[in-house]
Amino acid sequence: MKRREFLFAAGAAAVAPIKNPPAAEQPPHFKKRIKLGISTYSYWHFEEKKFPIETVIERAGNFGVESVDVLHRQMDLKEKAPFDAAGRAYCRKLKRLAFRNGVNLVCLTTEQNFVSPDPNIRQSQVDHTLKCLEIADALGAASIRVSAGRWNTVPDFEEFMKKRGLEPPLAGHTDDEAFEWAIDGLGKSLKRAEEFGIVLAVENHWGVAASPAGLLRVLAPFRSQYIGALMDTGNFLEDPYDKLKQIAPKTVFVQAKTYYGGGLWYTFDLDYMRIARILADSGYSGYVSLEMEGKEHADTAVPKSLAILRKCFV
Repeated sequence: MKRREFLFAAGAAAVAPIKNPPAAEQPPHFKKRIKLGISTYSYWHFEEKKFPIETVIERAGNFGVESVDVLHRQMDLKEKAPFDAAGRAYCRKLKRLAFRNGVNLVCLTTEQNFVSPDPNIRQSQVDHTLKCLEIADALGAASIRVSAGRWNTVPDFEEFMKKRGLEPPLAGHTDDEAFEWAIDGLGKSLKRAEEFGIVLAVENHWGVAASPAGLLRVLAPFRSQYIGALMDTGNFLEDPYDKLKQIAPKTVFVQAKTYYGGGLWYTFDLDYMRIARILADSGYSGYVSLEMEGKEHADTAVPKSLAILRKCFV
């Protein structure tokens, strides 16, 4: 079974992909108007052939949303290669196209893993993050999505999902060490982020930041305005709303999952009116970027997803 075809066994495919709020239900009041966006990931779920970022930018302009969240791995760049003159020219082209379509390239979604006992591996992840900051700067993006990291002691992703994203530490090591390494890696990246004026948005992703307590522990040592939480609405696998509420005060960017056609790995019946209230109550005033992660074709699933978000975030 391919990773992107995996569903949780507990009836995942049977639930509805997203709650459509009742017509009479009023959306919460935000102090400032929430700006909607589209992640390029909504159109490309790691298939062999990449979906062009240029096309997502043009569609975002047609949909009238304010932003595009660019998935680094989807770019026409070699993920681990140096950022060279050709890469800078490519970023300038995307930046110009976004301007012509009336959208901002607001975030670069990147991947790193600071959880390793090998200091050379950890430094390589810092170096990768510093390069991603250069790419974000060339795009004009004000934030990058970062991952704190995980042990990878359960390397098969489908097995990892069966274990609900939980895995033991490497033999001879502890979770406390993992947090120390993650905090150190983020700290080494933060100085350069501050110089660029780019926010490190740490996602409630697998590993040390998989729980609210873990994510908040990672963020606790930092007092900088250039680091905060990225709320992925679909990454808390049980009792999501109380957990989303815990991280809402630290949230600087939101990626909103939908699952039309059933999820690629799991499916949630997310109540976006409830999520909107959580964010409004916390004083959130930034972007909400759609991440459509369902099997339905994006041409139909993205417009339906945006319609739901527009009802809830006004």
